[in-house]
Amino acid sequence: MVQIILIGLGAGAAAALMFASALSGTMLSIVLFYLAPLPIMVAALGWSHWAGLLAALVAAIFLGLAVGFYFFAAFLTGIGAPAWWLTYLAMLSRPNAEGSGGQAEWYPPGRLVLWAALVAALVVTAALLALGGDNDAIHSTLRSGIAAMLPSEATGDDAPLGEIVDLFATAMPPVAAVIAALVLPCNLWLAGRVALLSGRLQRPWPDVAAMSFPPAAVAALGVALGLSFLPDITGLVASLFAATLAVAFAILGFAVMHATTRGMAAGRGILACTYALSVLMMWPIAIIAVLGLAETLFHLRARRGIGGPPIAPAA
Repeated sequence: MVQIILIGLGAGAAAALMFASALSGTMLSIVLFYLAPLPIMVAALGWSHWAGLLAALVAAIFLGLAVGFYFFAAFLTGIGAPAWWLTYLAMLSRPNAEGSGGQAEWYPPGRLVLWAALVAALVVTAALLALGGDNDAIHSTLRSGIAAMLPSEATGDDAPLGEIVDLFATAMPPVAAVIAALVLPCNLWLAGRVALLSGRLQRPWPDVAAMSFPPAAVAALGVALGLSFLPDITGLVASLFAATLAVAFAILGFAVMHATTRGMAAGRGILACTYALSVLMMWPIAIIAVLGLAETLFHLRARRGIGGPPIAPAA
């Protein structure tokens, strides 16, 4: 218990410092800001979810005392609670239904990716609702915040940059949701590797390339896309869920690529080119997301005998 408390305190202090570093505005501080969930996740995966929960609370309290209540609430809801929840799920297990060697069945990585997408959308939704109750209020607040960082004469309604500011204010919510949907699973993967290399990981390392989504995930994406065309706040919130679920399917698509290129002489080259194109041009990510959708619907890996969820027998 003493060790869990000490680890929680240390991880919480590290997470708070990484989060607060964003106030400096340097490039390194941005990287540290996005890695703020990492100490909490390492504590949870390496010791227990109680250590992760303590770390999240300690970091939020440190920030609240040092900077203000806004940072306490922002960290706890945006980083601390999501980081703890994902690691809590990651450490869940149950006896294997098939009884193969008495091994436990651990929470699958595909479900963790979906949870990360849902949590990211919920966090951004909560942040937007705090800005206002309708699209106009949210857009006006975001626009004012962006304009405050630019010269006043450059952001007027008739100024050339005025339309760009409006565009940024419109794009900011889904972009923030997409970034959150990427940051959470990436930090979870990094935390797992750190715990594994240190010999502290309390569960077997999963075969990430074999992860899968339930068919309901496709239906959820379809519903979110349909609702995103509705007006006002309903459409805005639905667009956030559509964006984060699309990110989840893109991650699944990359998992399919990793599985299908195993053992290929040019496998690493194909993956490297795909990742590079995705970072530089972005549009390949849409194709990868479609691949993830196709895998969920048609079980492409199982049909090719590569791995993945078994194909349901025909009725």
